[in-house]
Amino acid sequence: MPIAREGLREILIATVLFLALSAAAAIPALLISPWYWIALFPLFDLWVFTLLFFRDPRRKIPDDPGVLVAPADGKVTEITRLTRCEGFPGPALRIGIFLSVFDVHINRVPCAGRVVRTEYHPGAFLDARHPECGVRNEANTIVIDPQDDLGGPVVVRQIAGLIARRIICNIKAGDRVERGQRLGLIKFGSRTELIVPADCGLEPAVTLNDHVTGGQTIMLRRGAEGRAARKSAATAARG
Repeated sequence: MPIAREGLREILIATVLFLALSAAAAIPALLISPWYWIALFPLFDLWVFTLLFFRDPRRKIPDDPGVLVAPADGKVTEITRLTRCEGFPGPALRIGIFLSVFDVHINRVPCAGRVVRTEYHPGAFLDARHPECGVRNEANTIVIDPQDDLGGPVVVRQIAGLIARRIICNIKAGDRVERGQRLGLIKFGSRTELIVPADCGLEPAVTLNDHVTGGQTIMLRRGAEGRAARKSAATAARG
């Protein structure tokens, strides 16, 4: 199972802690009672959880023209048309993805293009499902000038949650990026947003409560195709 290198420190700490406590439990387990080994089960579960949290599975990136893919794994909790949004001259469309601690936390680039800027915003650590987390929480904004004629800019926002306390972004202004490329991660529960101009001609291809896969699920399509995909997804969810 591939592991994200950004999680090696946490995995090392969890491993050393597990081995140290295992050694400490060995003496009473051998001299007093084997039941002392039971105390290690929760720690072993935590060690396995740490490994799984930083898993970095390979993804099959769609090659469909004129689409944006999910920037993260998780549940679609918001599809909102905004009358105003920072960085956009007019209305914008925002899709929010909630990442639970059980989701893959690698963030990915939604489209090919050039990174215009990245901007870190310090802030609070509200629960990632809180309605104001996108405004008040620690966040990192990535603005991309899309390669295809998608009527950009395309914005990805990495937002820390109640548990997440560190946002990692591995791309910078001027970088050329490809659709589905890894761009960083957020350590533990968090939220990722995908924002585009409302008049760019793209329509959501997902519906609320859909579980999406980073770099693989198509989030936005051109006009009628996007509406048809969203209707099909909604019908499948009901049936």
